[in-house]
Amino acid sequence: MSSKKVVSELRESGVEDLEDMLVGLKSSLAKEKALVASGTRPEKPATIRGLRRKIARIITIAGEKKKGASNVKKAVKVKPAKTNGVEK
Repeated sequence: MSSKKVVSELRESGVEDLEDMLVGLKSSLAKEKALVASGTRPEKPATIRGLRRKIARIITIAGEKKKGASNVKKAVKVKPAKTNGVEK
C-alpha cells in the first residue's frame, strides 16, 4: 500500500483510534528492539524503520487533529539572500 493511501486512511480515523494504534505500534517497536538488543537478528531489519515512521505519522496526524489544523499548507515567505553589497 502506498504511503498516500495510508496517510489518507489515518486522517479519516479519529484521535482515539490513532492513540490506540500508537500504543500497539509502540509495543511492537519495543519487542523488535528487545530482539536486537538480545543479540538475535531480526527476520526483517526494515521493520524497525517502518514502525518508527508509522509512529511518527500517527503522532503528526493526531497533533494536527487536536489543534484543528486543516490540510492546507501555509505559504512560506522567502527572504532574499544577503549579498553583503557584492553583486555577482
